[in-house]
Amino acid sequence: MESELLYGQSFDVSDEALSSDFLLPIGQAKVEREGKDVTLVSYSLGVGTCLAAAEELSKLGISAEVINLRSLRPMDEETIFQSVKKTHHLVTVENGWPVCGIGAEICARVMETDTFNYLDAPVLRVTGADIPMPYALNLERASYPDTHNIVTTVKMVKNIQ
Repeated sequence: MESELLYGQSFDVSDEALSSDFLLPIGQAKVEREGKDVTLVSYSLGVGTCLAAAEELSKLGISAEVINLRSLRPMDEETIFQSVKKTHHLVTVENGWPVCGIGAEICARVMETDTFNYLDAPVLRVTGADIPMPYALNLERASYPDTHNIVTTVKMVKNIQ
């Protein structure tokens, strides 16, 4: 999935990715940040937002694990399941609409496996606004989840006021 908001944005590239024989493993998620209190799962633009939120959460004493799906189909559900079994809390983050999104699919897969038994709270989703996608850049950015949305949702799932 490609987001035009990523155009022109700079980011660090690992030495591994710069290698001439590097191939991005399809169907293999990457744990971008280790954590023990809550699992944040996202892809594309949402990963950066999750990492920023994880930094804010660390100031509150909450250790967030951030998973970058990297591919949606096939989806590396085992990495998600292992993380949820460790943190006991799951928040999915995506820029798409809440209806029929990848967050809903992740929720279903967690519910349909023994991973559900490890949850201490319901899975919560942070999604884009349920509106037609605006074309104006400022409105488009306003329709996407931000760090504040993620931090607020994590506090809800952890039952922190």
